[in-house]
Amino acid sequence: MKARRAIGYCRVSTDGQADRGVSLDAQAEKIRAMATVQDAELIDIVIDGGESGKSLQRPGIERLLTMVDRKEIQIVIIAKLDRLTRSVRDLGELLERFQRRGVALVSVGESLDTGSAAGRLVLNVMASVSQWEREAIGERTRDALRHKRAQGFRAGNVPFGYSLAEDGKTLLASGEEQEVLSIIRGLRREHSSLRTIASELNARGLRTRSGAAWRHEYVASLLKSASIVM
Repeated sequence: MKARRAIGYCRVSTDGQADRGVSLDAQAEKIRAMATVQDAELIDIVIDGGESGKSLQRPGIERLLTMVDRKEIQIVIIAKLDRLTRSVRDLGELLERFQRRGVALVSVGESLDTGSAAGRLVLNVMASVSQWEREAIGERTRDALRHKRAQGFRAGNVPFGYSLAEDGKTLLASGEEQEVLSIIRGLRREHSSLRTIASELNARGLRTRSGAAWRHEYVASLLKSASIVM
């Protein structure tokens, strides 16, 4: 019987992790081991370095889905569910797409295989509970910050893109920093890496709030902050 063809998928959220390769190597090792257990032919491991799991707009995911749609593979193997996506909605769309193409999703960390109805059910329940937990934490955090602001206190640091008014409470948009945020958003939509964005900002003579040259770590932190939601 011909072995099923499998593709592995790895993701790290920062360029630093991708450069070090520790997390990527660990994921790849687990994927290779699972391919052996599944008696599948692992044709490749797709990697997304420095990419958030909040969106499916990632080069690696796009390549993976192209292979799925062309029915070039029968199994997608991941080390852990959150490496694929952190969104219940996106997970549902992926599972539906995989199922239409006859592709099973196997997650090593959660010991799940959507090749069976039971596996699909457990995966959806786990993802829903995880999403609920993240949203509940987010709601409690927002409520706490809202209460502090209502009491007249500034909550947290002044986010990049804004400055503090004379009353010490009101945030005002900073023209120069807002311009930087606009550039970062535009480059990120074009799938530029964090290092490429930092290099472009430096090439344009732009500097961070402290006057230092841009580094990919600082770009990453801005992309994660509320001031630059994509």
